[in-house]
Amino acid sequence: MTARDDADLIALFLEEAGERLERVIELVGRIGTDDLAVVELRRELHALKGASRMMSLGEISDLCHRAEDLAAVDAADQRDELASCCTAIATLVESLSGGTPGAEESSAPQPDRRSTSKKRRAPGENMRVKAGVVDDLADRGARLRVIAVAAEGLADRIFRLATLAERGVGDHAPEQVLATLATSLRQVGLELEGGQRILRRLADRQLDTLLHLQIQPIRPFVRLLADHARELADSLGKRVEVTADAGDAQLDRRISNALREAFLHLVRNAVDHGVETPGDRRLAGKAETAEVRLEASTDGDRVRLVVRDDGRGIEAGSVVAAAVERGFIEPEEAAGLVDVEALHLLLLPGFTTRDETSQVSGRGVGLDAVAAAVRAVGGDVWLESQLGRGTTVTVEVPIARRGDRVLVLKVGEHQLALPAAPIQAFRRLPPGAVTEENGRRRIEIRGQSIFPRFLSDLAGEDSRGGAVLVETVVGGAFVGVVADDVVGEEEVIVRPIPAAAGAPAGVEGIALLASGRPVAVLSLQRLGLGTPFDPVSRECVRRTVRPIRALLVDDSYVTREMVRRLLEDAGIAVTGVGSAEDALHALASRPMDCVVTDIEMPGMDGLGLTRAIREDPAYADLPIVVVSTLDRPADRLAGLEAGADAYLTKQGLDARELVALVRRVAGDG
Repeated sequence: MTARDDADLIALFLEEAGERLERVIELVGRIGTDDLAVVELRRELHALKGASRMMSLGEISDLCHRAEDLAAVDAADQRDELASCCTAIATLVESLSGGTPGAEESSAPQPDRRSTSKKRRAPGENMRVKAGVVDDLADRGARLRVIAVAAEGLADRIFRLATLAERGVGDHAPEQVLATLATSLRQVGLELEGGQRILRRLADRQLDTLLHLQIQPIRPFVRLLADHARELADSLGKRVEVTADAGDAQLDRRISNALREAFLHLVRNAVDHGVETPGDRRLAGKAETAEVRLEASTDGDRVRLVVRDDGRGIEAGSVVAAAVERGFIEPEEAAGLVDVEALHLLLLPGFTTRDETSQVSGRGVGLDAVAAAVRAVGGDVWLESQLGRGTTVTVEVPIARRGDRVLVLKVGEHQLALPAAPIQAFRRLPPGAVTEENGRRRIEIRGQSIFPRFLSDLAGEDSRGGAVLVETVVGGAFVGVVADDVVGEEEVIVRPIPAAAGAPAGVEGIALLASGRPVAVLSLQRLGLGTPFDPVSRECVRRTVRPIRALLVDDSYVTREMVRRLLEDAGIAVTGVGSAEDALHALASRPMDCVVTDIEMPGMDGLGLTRAIREDPAYADLPIVVVSTLDRPADRLAGLEAGADAYLTKQGLDARELVALVRRVAGDG
């Protein structure tokens, strides 16, 4: 992270640098009359050097280092040169506050504006947009910038209030400072709230306009599928009448593109697996010409696409028998499945009822890929079938892709998420609502017994009976899920776990909540089948539902703030303290997964803290990472001998390296 990456940190740096420079100038004047002045001076210069290096302010850092050297030799003899060096530091700091860019800033490469104008567009990238739409986008963009600039002013006011609070701690009448702060903060809060409401409205309207540009009639897509069905029927020697009706339905072109292969497979299934040959249809008393119908319709903010055939249909009993034979479900679970749930087994990865393969449809690949593609765009899929009468596959997807709405649930100290679209309701369970029947937990709801899934089983928590029942409908079937509590609903981006990375069957993907906390998004389809979660799913959930807890120890507020942001941006929960003594108190009050500490601090230094932690049997195995400006081999050796697991220097600290190291020593990969 550099000053350019996070400009608001400059304000924090200037605040700390100003206070330290005042102290430095005072200490230089006391050299020769106060024996402790040199020790304190070197400490202040060292802290300022570390903060400036973290901000990539090389000139200030070098001058601080030079001043340290002068103070280390014979400070009394070097006082004039030392004062000159400190003046140079103050001049550079003042240039930052005046907006003058440093040497590193001025050397930043400028974007090549010619490259974008001469870039060739690939075919199909052009899009016609009405002038009025462009005008609206530009107008809202300008208003968004005005609000962003105003927010910067509020941030500055908050920082000034924070400074007032820090200085007011030692005031002779702190209650007056507190009252002033409360009034000022309330005013800033009101202004921030008003600006946030306007910002949200503008952002929503901007997104709506941009999404509308992506929405197109779905009729051409459905016609393409119909043409494919006719060509396939001719190649297989089957007589099929294909009809298509898309009406005025529209769909985000990104969604239709993502579902293209999935729907081609549904059409192939209908023609190859579904409808019979003319001879077989004649023997079954049917017309020799089969029917395949493709439909698309709009239902609120979602589009429903249907592929229907009047073919042989699917026997639910055969599906269940095949699932038991192939080990997908246990015989006891199979006995309680209704037809809708039985057909839902066809969506499991690798499941098929056919032992042979054909050139058109492979073995064990198809409907599971369809289901995965549909879920990836926030949709749902279900099957209905009657033996001898045909099969209907219904897919429901959002008209446009924004984020993914998820319901975040609490299970013990963990958090898990469920896709929000299939959720019908959730209700608090009264004490004693959960009973057991033949080893299975049961809940009575609306006069019926249901056997919900308890998320405590997945999170590895001791079940306390659960407090909230979440009611969902998945693939046309009811699925109940029990958790301890509901945290709330959030809009997130769900990132699927690649199959090559060992994607667990029970987890649909990983998402970052607004707090930066990673959360596992569960597969409701898998929950609905009632099958036990495999160890891979359980381990994935354990790695994502609770962030790593890191204790950060550094006496420099700027350095502590920067490292905290680096770690929290990666989803690590950070507790920051300014001294080794506070760190020991923090360890005693709450569990931590890792300690990240500086070395040079007032009182007990980082090496002393490391030794103190290692001497306590309770923390003998607690990972400790040292991050210091001291970079000599002897310093590294001293840190490791004290008991640190790793040693990094602040000079050129790489965020990815620090995050990876903390994750590794904390046992998270």
